[in-house]
Amino acid sequence: MYQEIIDRIKPELDKVISFLRNELIKMHISRPSASLIEDINVDYFGKKVPLRQLGTISIPNPREIVIHPWDESYTESIQKAISRSPLGVSVIIEKDLIRVSFPSLSEEHRKNLVKVLSQKAEESKKIVRHWRQEAWKEIQGGARTGEIREDDKYRAKDKLQELIDEYNKKIEDMRERKEKEIME
Repeated sequence: MYQEIIDRIKPELDKVISFLRNELIKMHISRPSASLIEDINVDYFGKKVPLRQLGTISIPNPREIVIHPWDESYTESIQKAISRSPLGVSVIIEKDLIRVSFPSLSEEHRKNLVKVLSQKAEESKKIVRHWRQEAWKEIQGGARTGEIREDDKYRAKDKLQELIDEYNKKIEDMRERKEKEIME
């Protein structure tokens, strides 16, 4: 019975890891990737549309992303959306394309990225703790109603903590790898 409860939270914990992985990919380090800008919402005739649906994105060199809009009429909207984003980039329109230039990382910027990284890791751990609490409440409820024996309740607590420790270690490993990448 208790194993079912623990198994039910695993997909939620996997979502936390997946979300954190995607957030870390978006963090600008030495070479920009399309993932940094492809999800920026652009005002497209009154609707918010992800940038990736409005043109092709390429990376011609280590400090630049180039966007080729499929229609020139939304070039200015794309430029405004990128400029409003928190990326801290310069955006230049050249004829039928948009150049997004990324500054090289200063020591101060690297330290700020490490702070953001730590915040994201802590937010992920907080969500993991939430799922631990939910599972533990359910296990305790099962013990109160007699569905889970008292000795199984403590066995379940240990198994649940092992699972939570495993996911917290994954989060911490991801954070450490990204911090090393940032500081190099």
